[in-house]
Amino acid sequence: MASENVIEFTDANFDAEISASEVPVLVDFWAPWCGPCRMIAPLIDEIADEKKGSVKVGKVNVDDCPGVASKFRIQAIPTILVFKNGEKTGQITGLTSKADLLSKI
Repeated sequence: MASENVIEFTDANFDAEISASEVPVLVDFWAPWCGPCRMIAPLIDEIADEKKGSVKVGKVNVDDCPGVASKFRIQAIPTILVFKNGEKTGQITGLTSKADLLSKI
């Protein structure tokens, strides 16, 4: 992860990070071998840097954290989920624009 403002979510910390957040949470489900995931990564980093303090941004490596990926039925990556008040409020699967990502927050 290039940005220091992107949190690594795992099976162990995911629920606590989402439920304890007082700001919206954007979660990128990805894998290192996924070309489209690598293409969208700079957008995720930009959002994390620009929205620091008003949006929590994190990533879930689906290979390392199959529990979280299974819980949300992630079948294609990249998949971006947005949570507000601990509840899933948005989802985007596949490549998308920064404007689309921001519109879901």
